[in-house]
Amino acid sequence: MVACGCEVCSSSNTKDKRLRSSILVQSPTTTLVVDSGPDFRQQMLTNQVNKLDAILLTHSHKDHIAGLDDVRAYNYFQQKPMDVYATDATLKRVKVEFDYAFAEIKYAGVPSIQLHSLNDTSSFRVGDMDIQPIPVWHMYMPVIGFRIGDFTYITDANRIEESAKEMIKGSKILVLNALRKEKHISHFSLQEALDLADELGIPEVYFVHLSHQMGLHDVVSQELPSGRFLAYDGLKIQIP
Repeated sequence: MVACGCEVCSSSNTKDKRLRSSILVQSPTTTLVVDSGPDFRQQMLTNQVNKLDAILLTHSHKDHIAGLDDVRAYNYFQQKPMDVYATDATLKRVKVEFDYAFAEIKYAGVPSIQLHSLNDTSSFRVGDMDIQPIPVWHMYMPVIGFRIGDFTYITDANRIEESAKEMIKGSKILVLNALRKEKHISHFSLQEALDLADELGIPEVYFVHLSHQMGLHDVVSQELPSGRFLAYDGLKIQIP
């Protein structure tokens, strides 16, 4: 966190260096990213992501969309617009935040973005991936999680309705937000996330969107039960 000197923010452990939450999902033929926050450029450079087929957006908060401008590099090298999938509410915000990309007369070099509206419960396909949106709640704000095969990704949630829980059940791997140990108005706490993971019966769960208030990675990791892990930047998971 900017201007903070706490033990997490001053830690030399790379697992305590937490950029904004985002994931990259790859198959033999398709590469997509979920959320493009302010650190999108740095994340793509660090992980040498030279091909990107699409970006899926969970919601319109700035820490999840602010990096969209940097798709212009992919526009140049791939010679096509970047496909972006989100709900109508999120796409509306994208058009406001990046109005210059959608202007009738565009300035040379602006990002080229192809918007795709998705329903919060209807599956869609990107390349060779079938993707199931999962509606969750970020306090009063609708947010979309995504299930791809036996893998489910949920960020920025503090409430999930029973119908959505049924869509998650059966996943072998779940990535779920857990902001800190203390209760929060719009994010799951660590205990709430642990309880939900147990309720859903998911064998392997990784917690993301961790604030510095969560504590040191190595310390908290030792407190977690079997099959529950703190995620960290650069973590790679093989999806069954």
